[in-house]
Amino acid sequence: MKFKRLTLAVTAGLFGLSASIYANQATSASPVISANINVQSQAVRLDFQKFQLDNGLEVIFHLDSSDPVVAVTLAAHVGSSREKRGRTGFAHLFEHLLFLESENLGKGGLDKMSARIGGSGANGSTSRDVTNYMQTVPNDALEKMIWAEADKLGYFINTVTDPVLAKEKEVVKNEKRQRVDNRPYGHVFDVVSTNLYPASHPYSWLPIGSLEDLQAATLQDVKEFYARWYVPNNTTLVISGDFDPKQARQWVEKYFNDIPKGTEVPAQVKREVKLGKTKKLYHEDKFATVPQLTQVWPTPAKFHPDTYVLDILIKLLVDSKDAPLYNELVEKQKLTSDVALFDYRSELASELFLMVTAFDGVDLDMVHNAINQGFERFEKEQFTDADIDRIKAGLETEFYQNLSSVVGKGINLADYNLLADDPEMINKEIEFIRQVTKEDVWRVYNQYIKDKHYISASFVPQGQLPLAVEGAEKANITEEAVVMGQEASFDTSKQQSYAKTPSSFDRSVEPPYGKMPVVPVPDVVESQLSNGMRVSSIYTDEVPLVEFKLRIDGGMLFDARGKSGTANLLADMLNRGTASKKPAELEKAIKQLGSKIDVYATEQSITVNSSALARNFDATIALVSEMLLQPRWDEQEFALAKSAVQSQLQQRLSNPQAIAEQKMKEIIYPVGHPLSHSLTGDEQSVQNITLADIQAFHREKIAPQLANIHVAGAVQHEQIVKSLAKLQKSWPKSALAAPKVALPKMPQHSKVYFYDMPGAKQSTLYIAQPALLATDSDFYRAQVMNYILGGGSFASRLTQQLREGKGYTYGIGSGFDASQHASLFIINTSVRTNVTYEALALVKEIVEQYSSTFTPTDLTTTQEYYLKSNARRFETLSAKIGVLTNMAMLDLPKNYVQQRAKQVQALTVPEVQKLAQQHIHPDKLVYVVVGDAQTQLAGLSKLGLGEVVKLN
Repeated sequence: MKFKRLTLAVTAGLFGLSASIYANQATSASPVISANINVQSQAVRLDFQKFQLDNGLEVIFHLDSSDPVVAVTLAAHVGSSREKRGRTGFAHLFEHLLFLESENLGKGGLDKMSARIGGSGANGSTSRDVTNYMQTVPNDALEKMIWAEADKLGYFINTVTDPVLAKEKEVVKNEKRQRVDNRPYGHVFDVVSTNLYPASHPYSWLPIGSLEDLQAATLQDVKEFYARWYVPNNTTLVISGDFDPKQARQWVEKYFNDIPKGTEVPAQVKREVKLGKTKKLYHEDKFATVPQLTQVWPTPAKFHPDTYVLDILIKLLVDSKDAPLYNELVEKQKLTSDVALFDYRSELASELFLMVTAFDGVDLDMVHNAINQGFERFEKEQFTDADIDRIKAGLETEFYQNLSSVVGKGINLADYNLLADDPEMINKEIEFIRQVTKEDVWRVYNQYIKDKHYISASFVPQGQLPLAVEGAEKANITEEAVVMGQEASFDTSKQQSYAKTPSSFDRSVEPPYGKMPVVPVPDVVESQLSNGMRVSSIYTDEVPLVEFKLRIDGGMLFDARGKSGTANLLADMLNRGTASKKPAELEKAIKQLGSKIDVYATEQSITVNSSALARNFDATIALVSEMLLQPRWDEQEFALAKSAVQSQLQQRLSNPQAIAEQKMKEIIYPVGHPLSHSLTGDEQSVQNITLADIQAFHREKIAPQLANIHVAGAVQHEQIVKSLAKLQKSWPKSALAAPKVALPKMPQHSKVYFYDMPGAKQSTLYIAQPALLATDSDFYRAQVMNYILGGGSFASRLTQQLREGKGYTYGIGSGFDASQHASLFIINTSVRTNVTYEALALVKEIVEQYSSTFTPTDLTTTQEYYLKSNARRFETLSAKIGVLTNMAMLDLPKNYVQQRAKQVQALTVPEVQKLAQQHIHPDKLVYVVVGDAQTQLAGLSKLGLGEVVKLN
């Protein structure tokens, strides 16, 4: 269920410039693998055209005719850096407000239109510097999107009233509770920002802002902020995809020309900082179960030449098992299972974050000392030009992956235009990376890290203060008090009257659709190898990249009783070296190709996911074969894998979502059922698992007749089969059959269960019942039926009533979590603590009334979404892999997308109502609540579902 906007994101360039880089793999000297490797890079240029309207709006067009879709990105050069202390959080608040209503779009705004036109869902992000609004739609809806984006920019502010503002404040508060207040380590970034930057610096507060400032904001404050920053001369519009640029320019001029230019917006001035001393802070975190140490150094602003050197340096330090920081902390001293190092890049300044979540009970002084020892090793052990070349190969793959969707191109073009004043940077950055030398790396390391002052933040569980770094001072953290009976009061249901902004033509008429797009149906090629493995592929040469997924049925379903977590540990071990390659050598071989290979377990499969440059597909398959068939079975690596899982289990104890999901499994499935357990197992079962158990599972439960490989990209099917020849020969068919599991019984009646997390700012609500399997003939129609209930994001009743109507939550959704083996119907959300009962009662009412209140208008909205969204069905390589996976898992024909479209077209209101009655049972739903029992438990008896069962 995807129902949350991409808020508070940090817009990035093509190389993950602000993304976390997590070191969980390995690199070292390695013998050259025998498969053919092509290390020559290929130049791929992204062409675009740019023009400017008289009012200052800058417009960028990028043509990509590979799919009949178009992405529209409207980006304003305004983030939290444009705010003033005492009025923080406004940029992020505006991101929310602009989706609600505008003068001509009407109530529901772009969210409502998105559902009708088959869009990907109107989405947005707010960073320190930019607010983005983006969506991908079928190309026949382009004029509608241009009309809508113009309405948001120039014809919006009059629709914001006091009730609308009050409600959206509650939504933003819920977002902050969910992202910051109600989770372990949620305040880390706030502690760092307030101590790294002086109070006068706009980066000294976070984009989400202060709840006090948000609550104090008046309607006049909001209007002044809009008038200052949401003007054409501070905004970029990017249209990318399959469209007629001449016609699109006419539409842009028609809908945007009337919007007046705003006050001149001065260019931002870099405000990089230098620390005069190291600052050490601590916080006793009531949600944390294990300690975490964060160290942060100031670094140069985004697009500074040294940032590209930092990309290389980060990977040298942590992105392999031999990397000094990773090796010292994880492999040698065994203080943690992972190390995170990333550069949080922004327009005015940046920060290099080093984050280590330690094992239970580890003194963070030990972590701090190990970090220093890791840096000493980096200086002593050196690195080679070959190491840098290997990292550049991986960054080239990331470059192509970022070009795989039209919306990704649009976001990046807007970002470059606003922050670098140069959209051509989209073609320059890869060259900047390629030019980095060893000398550059040493210079940057010495300039920004070696012996430099930093911010240290020790976050330790409550009552474990001795684990904090010595000399740390208490951090100043303000936590919100959620008080019963102090809920905000507002009514947004009433139609508000407001003056309309003048226009040279009637904007109230929504533009018509353009020519209906012809959805290209990719040529799916299938075959079966002699060992029983099925192969399917879709060829596309849009970028010189290939992605593939090798899925082996079974996974956790094959775990022995008392040893749940075996499949998960096996998948981890397959990543940890081969018979002929140590873990670091395997990692080096993978990265030498610019490839990524990840083996992981799910409840119902073991899967290998991979991406590679197409020229290195054969070599990548050779490595996958070696990993799958010739594991290393290293005792030390097995001990490390178990330690990592045990740490995850410890951390899950403070994760309300994880707790709710696990408790629901234990309630729905009988004792001993494989799906009653967590994928990672529990503390006792993980202790029980031996390396011999892992080897037996590999020997007995990994079989080619249960495997499917799906490939999408610039490799022909013939070559794929040829590349698999060695795997086919070395992996013989066995007698193993697909797992069979008993389906859970439907509960006789609804029941409420409560898990106490004292002091929780939110209550997590997890509501479920057993449901129909994904192979059931009714399954797809049941999915369609759920769209208006909770599957349609902002078009759904759950979202419209609990978020948009009441402001109880940041996001809510419902859906069928189904496969060929098991299925649950789930409703999931987190609400502010003091409306737990009210939220549950409203969900209960919406579900009970759904089948009888489904209308012809609901059906039209549902049909329009499902039919028109087919234009986006095959856009990216990942989307194509998804289609192939569905075909294999559910035994669907090649034209199943077209067949399902006919099913949607044929649906009637009575049929949807019947589907709801058959597959959603309001009187049998199980309710699991994770929250503060002291304030919330007693009130839940009012639901009328019997005595609430306490789970802890």
